[in-house]
Amino acid sequence: MTGGPERVILAVHVPGLDGLCVGCRAWWSRLAPYPCWQVEWATSRQARASVARFLGGVR
Repeated sequence: MTGGPERVILAVHVPGLDGLCVGCRAWWSRLAPYPCWQVEWATSRQARASVARFLGGVR
């Protein structure tokens, strides 16, 4: 279930040399420390999808 939005966010929102998120600065002119909330969201979605694949939908 990891699709395009997660990959795009993780590709663009990377740490800059100053420790701030490059994607937040480029897209919104916002100085946000890395990892920003978009990176946290994308990595949690990827982790959730990998756990679901591992468990095979068992709950």
